[in-house]
Amino acid sequence: MDIKLDIHAKYKDTSVTVHTPSWTKEIESLLNQLQAQTNTKKLAGVLRDQTILLDPNEVDYVYAEARKVFAVFDGESIELNMKLYDAERLLTSYRFTRFSKSVIGNVNRLERFELSFNGNLCVFFSSGAKEYVSRKYVKEMKQQLLMEVEDR
Repeated sequence: MDIKLDIHAKYKDTSVTVHTPSWTKEIESLLNQLQAQTNTKKLAGVLRDQTILLDPNEVDYVYAEARKVFAVFDGESIELNMKLYDAERLLTSYRFTRFSKSVIGNVNRLERFELSFNGNLCVFFSSGAKEYVSRKYVKEMKQQLLMEVEDR
């Protein structure tokens, strides 16, 4: 990948242009990272009758339980007023990926993981929280993790 940077006072705004012969996972990852950097959207959640604004970069994972959706932030489960698939669509640019039918997780917040004997992954977040990735989504998770290692 060839990277060129042109800094000059004649430019009023920052602009990024990508020239590529085809769409690849690497390009998709790059664009998602750029969007996350420029994205200032917050999640609105409810905790003890108070509305709280959450920075998606600080959320460990989002899960659905009993027809409600919760974001785990600082060890607290904060209810979100949206469906899980809407949260997934919104949070993809923040490097969230599907862990199971009812959980999406922030790959950037992962600290370590362990492979279980049944093929599931147990992932540990930097906050100390843990969650499981079902076998169906382990391959996708590995691809996300490998892309993250290559990006660094």
